Amino acid sequence: MARKLESYESLLEKLETIVDSMDKEELSLDDSMKKYEEGVNICNKLYKVLNEAEGKIRILTENGEKDFQTEEI
Repeated sequence: MARKLESYESLLEKLETIVDSMDKEELSLDDSMKKYEEGVNICNKLYKVLNEAEGKIRILTENGEKDFQTEEI
């Protein structure tokens, strides 16, 4: 079964929650390590989402610039 892709905003919110819980310094070392690992995984997902968005923007920009340049009056 395919997993639903999480939005950038929801991933960022999860990361902020992890950072907040780690800032409170009430976690054990093991829990801190688990939260850190989870945070790194979320950062990797965020990086992937941003790279995909950047790629789409480049494609749209390149196509848009070509279209715009050919439509000179």
